[in-house]
Amino acid sequence: MGVEYVLIGLILVCGFYVAWNIGANDVANAMGTSVGSGALTLKWAVVLAAIFEFAGAYIVGSNVSKTVRKGIFDPMEIANNYSPEHAPYILACGMIAALLAAGTWLLIATWMSWPVSTTHSIVGAVVGFGVVSLGSSGILWGQVGFISAGWVISPLLSATVAYIVFGILLKTVFYKKNPVAAARRVAPRLVFILMFVMTGLTCFKGLKPMWKEMKRDPKDPMFMLGVVAVAIVLGLVGYAITKFALRTKPGQGVESDDSGSNNPVLDADVSRSLAKTVKHLQRVKNNSSGEMQEKAKGLLADAELLQDAALEQITTNTDSEDLRQVERIFSVLQIFTACLVAFAHGSNDVANAIGPLSAAYQAVTEHEILAKSNTPSWALLLGGCGIVIGLATWGWKVIKTVGEKITELTPSRGFCAEFAAAITILFASVLPIGLPISTTHTLVGAVLGVGLARGINALNLRTMRDIVAGWAITIPAGALLCMLFYFILKMIFIDSGWVETIDADAALRS
Repeated sequence: MGVEYVLIGLILVCGFYVAWNIGANDVANAMGTSVGSGALTLKWAVVLAAIFEFAGAYIVGSNVSKTVRKGIFDPMEIANNYSPEHAPYILACGMIAALLAAGTWLLIATWMSWPVSTTHSIVGAVVGFGVVSLGSSGILWGQVGFISAGWVISPLLSATVAYIVFGILLKTVFYKKNPVAAARRVAPRLVFILMFVMTGLTCFKGLKPMWKEMKRDPKDPMFMLGVVAVAIVLGLVGYAITKFALRTKPGQGVESDDSGSNNPVLDADVSRSLAKTVKHLQRVKNNSSGEMQEKAKGLLADAELLQDAALEQITTNTDSEDLRQVERIFSVLQIFTACLVAFAHGSNDVANAIGPLSAAYQAVTEHEILAKSNTPSWALLLGGCGIVIGLATWGWKVIKTVGEKITELTPSRGFCAEFAAAITILFASVLPIGLPISTTHTLVGAVLGVGLARGINALNLRTMRDIVAGWAITIPAGALLCMLFYFILKMIFIDSGWVETIDADAALRS
């Protein structure tokens, strides 16, 4: 078998290998909160993620190789620094090594149940290849630093947004005496905002590769105005449908905030407030004297009785049909949000597998390095299938971490996390500077923000420590692994003189 076919076969296998690991690690983030909250079973999460991730990857995932090929170093520098006979195969070996390195690191991270950024994995790998082939001066370190900034920016932004969104939801729905009536009022307005955000996310993130293909600028004022108009229309439609679906049925009467049964969430808030009151009254009693101390004792005794009553109320009222109804409403919203986040993820992150694959395939088949390369449709099909199979076979490990091990999730909390992630991704996409955002870090940060809104004790700090450690070493791990794989591949294909048979075979065929 000719070495050209060996290289092409290796390129295809490695491309699928990375796509499989993207599905196992990265795609799990989009559906992790839905499974962890109980809004979706693992089976349905895999089915929906498969549909939307594949649709995003195959339908609008073209034109994805430029960032990976040219965003870290200029591949034409390889053509300038190596002989014409060897340069294409140097690039091919480097891209294959990058695929192997990124896939291997993702495999390790998934085995450890760490949700890590596939973008950072492939960036680190390409940096490693650039350093060994061109030297450190050949790397566009400013771009690498800009991408790496997403390590900090993504989770901080999404955690802040999730904290605010969940806080608003608590005040407007869960801290009401009748949360069902409150949810029926709030949900249509929330759907309007949700449709507005998700329309923007789809247009500016999910369909971004398609706009590039059509040479349209999504940040053109007229384009943005059109997106806003469409978002408003869809938001109004969603508002009307939600209001109709959640309308009070005839004979039920008008529900007010005072007509509901006891609300466990509100009871818990009352209990926390009384605990603070008892603590402060104890301080007043201890630090006062005379008549004030006597009054403080009386108030303290009353407050302790109220606290005991509140604790008893929580013990006897830990479940509520009203809260189950509210959570069912948010289950639908969470699933809708997760599907569109998955679509946006598939359309963009398929580049992490297809970018190096396209560059390596073009170098081997054309026997030269070209400034531009097209992404073949079969490569998108390969990437989309790999992502889906990876999620179906091993995605449960990271799904469990995101959905269960960071903080306890319900559909409403999961919705807030997904919604906050979508807002953060949209915000980063429309900024003129193109803020670097990691989908993984954004979603994990949003889950962290929801947990923080319930107090630091609601978080599993040990899990967060492990996740952050995985984030910190992703880029250097990718770079070191790529260097190792590159030296092995270079020794096998180039130093041995094997690739020189390609030109001989081509001459015989001609």
